[in-house]
Amino acid sequence: MRTRRDLSRSETCSYYAPSIHADGPEAIVSGTHALSGEALGSSAQRRRRERILDATIALASAGGFDAVQMRAVAEHADVALGTLYRYFPSKIHLLVTTLAREFEREEALLAERTIPGDTPADRVISVLRRTTRGLQGDPHLTEALTRAFMFADKSVAQEIRVVGRLLNRMLTHAMRPDAREAGDEDVAIARVIGDVWLSALVAWVTGRSTAEETAAHMERAVRLILR
Repeated sequence: MRTRRDLSRSETCSYYAPSIHADGPEAIVSGTHALSGEALGSSAQRRRRERILDATIALASAGGFDAVQMRAVAEHADVALGTLYRYFPSKIHLLVTTLAREFEREEALLAERTIPGDTPADRVISVLRRTTRGLQGDPHLTEALTRAFMFADKSVAQEIRVVGRLLNRMLTHAMRPDAREAGDEDVAIARVIGDVWLSALVAWVTGRSTAEETAAHMERAVRLILR
């Protein structure tokens, strides 16, 4: 399985993945970034963007990171290659934005139901289990999205921030379901948990831990942080 092969040194050098949050001077980017749905003026443009993201998921699910080539995405989405590049400057922008859309959908689902658990730790673990199981159910897609995060540089900082905010909101909502707004401490805790979760996911994608070990590692980490 592709997701179990060893990655090159350029792909990962340790257990730990880059932070899911892009803050500080390195987050100030002068380069191009992906066009968000809100930045698109017409419904036709938004539908085109959705087709592009759908095509990305289809290709990644079939063959992982290497299968997501810009020309193949353009053909699958029935858009011109130049149009694709206007929406997404690179493959990394495209995959990170795809992850953001998946998180948006997950956040919407969580908002519609009561998260099981008696304590903040129980509820956070429930959310992470649900999200992790969904990703592990499609290992090629998970490999593609995770590797995109590992490769992302400062030019993708805006997209990384979007993913980080979405994950923070899901986790802080799990911690305090009745709170109208997350406090600074809860946000800081969510950021740490998000970074640990991403690192655990990288270990699973690269074959250094099993699904069971990943789940156990995350549960231990959450209970230590939220005890």
